[in-house]
Amino acid sequence: MATARIKSINRRPHTSLPVIAGSSLAGTAVEWYDFFLYGTAAALVFNKLFFPSEDPLVGTMLAFATYAVGFIARPLGAAVLGHFGDVKGRRATLIASLVLMGVSTFLIALLPTHASIGMAAPLLLVLLRLVQGFALGGEWGGAVLLVSEHGDSRRRAFWSAWPNLGPPLGNLMAAGVLALLGAVLSEEAFLSWGWRIAFALSALLVVIGLVLRLYVAETPLFEQTRAATSPRLVRMPLSAAVRGHWRQILLGAFSRFGENAGFYIFSLFVITYLTQIRGLPRSTGLNAVMIGMAVALVTIPLFAVLADRIGRRPIYIGASLATIVWAFAFFALLDTTATGAIFLAVAVGLVIFAAYSAVIGAFFSELFPTEVRYSGVSLAYNLASVLAGSLAPIIAIALYDHFGTGQAIAVYLAVMGAVSLTAALVARETRTVDLADVHEEAPLPGTSPDTAVVIP
Repeated sequence: MATARIKSINRRPHTSLPVIAGSSLAGTAVEWYDFFLYGTAAALVFNKLFFPSEDPLVGTMLAFATYAVGFIARPLGAAVLGHFGDVKGRRATLIASLVLMGVSTFLIALLPTHASIGMAAPLLLVLLRLVQGFALGGEWGGAVLLVSEHGDSRRRAFWSAWPNLGPPLGNLMAAGVLALLGAVLSEEAFLSWGWRIAFALSALLVVIGLVLRLYVAETPLFEQTRAATSPRLVRMPLSAAVRGHWRQILLGAFSRFGENAGFYIFSLFVITYLTQIRGLPRSTGLNAVMIGMAVALVTIPLFAVLADRIGRRPIYIGASLATIVWAFAFFALLDTTATGAIFLAVAVGLVIFAAYSAVIGAFFSELFPTEVRYSGVSLAYNLASVLAGSLAPIIAIALYDHFGTGQAIAVYLAVMGAVSLTAALVARETRTVDLADVHEEAPLPGTSPDTAVVIP
């Protein structure tokens, strides 16, 4: 009897939804800290140490190109890790992705620069960036499913939004660590060795994330599906997802264009724009991003509660319209170079991102059946990251270099918002979907459920 009581006590936190949500958040925050740390360093450090050039914008563009390489590896990570997530389980796959991300980020801290080993330095940087992207490709989908597949369908958007707190929290930590190091160190010391401290801290964060992820159980839906489904049906989940749910994959990917492009413009490119184009201190951009991320952390759960009450589509449509409008106001405010206007521009931009983030976890989970959900969700999510997020900073720099105005970038961002708006208008509402009953492709408006493609 005593043994049974102890087992019950030990098992209880493993299936507690707040604990599971906290574990997912901790893991995503660590991985996004690593990923965004690279992006922030690309704007401030790597352009000088790994891609020296007479033209600062050219060096920055090259640094952002390696940043984009990480995105290119994400679909591969989504395919490989998504496969194992559907076949072996969500929890084990998430642990593997976290270890990969932590090791690659820690090794970046040890890299010699271009001045020391020449072209080998940026090549090694690109290699480690590829590993980062591969790891992140399987992170978000698994973290969301770890929460959404544990139940509470009435508050699925709220709980599924917790992993989406990881990107702003990770970015906040990355920007905060770099800002602190930049404040206490001289420019020479920061460029020489100070930036390496931020990357080395990843090892400690990974240990914390691993402890929390080892503490939670596999999702009940996955366990039920694995017990009830023959191995033939889940042997190639990625292939089944693409063949049976390609419309949902594209719909999910397009729905993220405004969110993804906007996020990297509002939180990453803004630092380059303010420092290299407007000539403002580095601290201005970093502080604006940190304030905006803090605002996003508060507003994501609020939008998620609203999404559970009124649905996913209204939030998506509102966020997409706001992206189109705010794109032009954003650069108009930045061009004033007034600190208050800059803080407002970034904060509102990241509130719009928060609205997207509040619904994306639940919405994506509700598009796919359990046996291919990890693969489908990860592929849709990372396809958008490649087509929208990875290119956003590079396109923004190229547009400014050609037109000489931030409003040209605003037009690009508005187009991305229009793509998301179109996807939101085409999508059906999924708030009432039971995850256990998603067995076939969810029909789009105007189609018959009888014509949906069933997974073979």
